[in-house]
Amino acid sequence: MKLLFRGENILNVPNVISFYRLIIFPVILALALSNNEAWFVTLLCISLVSDILDGNIARIFKLQTRFGAALDNLADMGTYFLALLGIFRFRWTEIQPHAWLLYLFLGIFALSYVIAFFRFGKIPGLHLYSAVSAGYIQGIFFFVLFVWGFYAWMYYVALGWGVIAYIEKIFVLLRLDDIKSGVKGLYWLRKQA
Repeated sequence: MKLLFRGENILNVPNVISFYRLIIFPVILALALSNNEAWFVTLLCISLVSDILDGNIARIFKLQTRFGAALDNLADMGTYFLALLGIFRFRWTEIQPHAWLLYLFLGIFALSYVIAFFRFGKIPGLHLYSAVSAGYIQGIFFFVLFVWGFYAWMYYVALGWGVIAYIEKIFVLLRLDDIKSGVKGLYWLRKQA
């Protein structure tokens, strides 16, 4: 069975996985707000692992769609919002002495979305190599943080790389005429020029 949206078959495994992350969002949010850390961590870790799976399945089996990229981006934002909420609810005492880097990352992250919105009127579905790898590293950090505890070196690697990735994203957004999929990064964008 095919479910088409603007000429794309959107009923595929990666999109179903991304959709799962969207529909489980309110459940994980409720668990965080009710201080149910064990179930929060369990479902958040499933979402983090599924975040890695959906993109890789889409690329390996050539199931990438514009709809899927937007759905994945929305699900990513929700998953990372929940992870940050979990940090503030359950792990803030470990993070607080190092919070300056978290605030820097969040500021640059938010700035990238503000720039995209003002330039293009929409939230970008860019999947730059640096941002994807930063997401994987941050996902691993969140998993380790909630399952085994805080490691400062891992925190600095995860958020430091995130800062670099989102600075690159800002430069890419400033160079693009329109948001398009398949942009690998600033290096490749400059090579095309």
